[in-house]
Amino acid sequence: MSALTRCLQEEASAIATAAKRLSSDQVEAAIRLLERCADQKAKLVITGVGKSGIVARKIAATFSSIGLMALYLNPLDALHGDLGVVAPDDVCLTLSNSGETTELLEVLPHLKRRGTGRIAIVGRANSSLARGSNVVLEASVDREICPLNLAPTASTAVAMAIGDALATVWMERRGISPADFALNHPAGSLGKQLTLTAADLMIPASELHPLQLQTPLPDVISGLTRDGIGSGWVENPTSPGHLVGLLTDGDLRRALQNHNAETWTTLTASDLMTVDPITVHSDVLVIKALEQMENNRRKPISVLPVVEHDRRLMGLLRLHDLVRAGLI
Repeated sequence: MSALTRCLQEEASAIATAAKRLSSDQVEAAIRLLERCADQKAKLVITGVGKSGIVARKIAATFSSIGLMALYLNPLDALHGDLGVVAPDDVCLTLSNSGETTELLEVLPHLKRRGTGRIAIVGRANSSLARGSNVVLEASVDREICPLNLAPTASTAVAMAIGDALATVWMERRGISPADFALNHPAGSLGKQLTLTAADLMIPASELHPLQLQTPLPDVISGLTRDGIGSGWVENPTSPGHLVGLLTDGDLRRALQNHNAETWTTLTASDLMTVDPITVHSDVLVIKALEQMENNRRKPISVLPVVEHDRRLMGLLRLHDLVRAGLI
């Protein structure tokens, strides 16, 4: 067994042992405080010093990402004015391995005076910080995995694991859905899949030049080249602005292949286009539009017209745009 593997196993063992030490009553009390915090649209304020402060920042980021407003509060800054961000309905989560961190103990009376709910993740259940908190989650470890038993390693891993577990259980209780999660992750792949619509990525119809049914082949080629997107839409002659057909580079190649070269000069857009093409509405999620492109039974689709319910063209959605947005 390598030294690295041994260290990982020791850290995993510390987390497993801590899980057994946790009081189910205290865990439930902590979750209730967090639920109350969300119900009252209050904040979760998380604080710690040193390595515990770094863990606190990570836990705050996790809760913020799942929909519970959370922030990290530097305890020293809190004593010099930043305590103003803490409201009575808020919940304060404090992290300290010793439970005797001076800066946290100095903040504690002010939290009590405000009536702020207090949860402590501490390495010593009988510490001063634990006695001054409403809920205590024991995060003790038998020893650090550091060979000197000094550097915070197992203890910070346990504290972070407890924070992650609290966030996970809170998500389960609140019924957080992938769509809820995506609202706070709009730049991620999941966020884009669950928030971007066809209207967000399409090329607007105002930037495209319509072709007519009788547009001759040379003008069709010029039109496709002019817009520079490898496709063009054919306008309904009796209803301007409404889609009657779609013409792509692929349609053009197939039509030329299927017609004798001697007849090419007589071909018009109506001979080349796909009649009644598959379309989507502007409010359709782009991930659904992608499914339509991929599962089309007629032929591979790389361009999808975006239309209103009366088939008025709003724009064209290209496979290229989905790739560029990171959806593929």
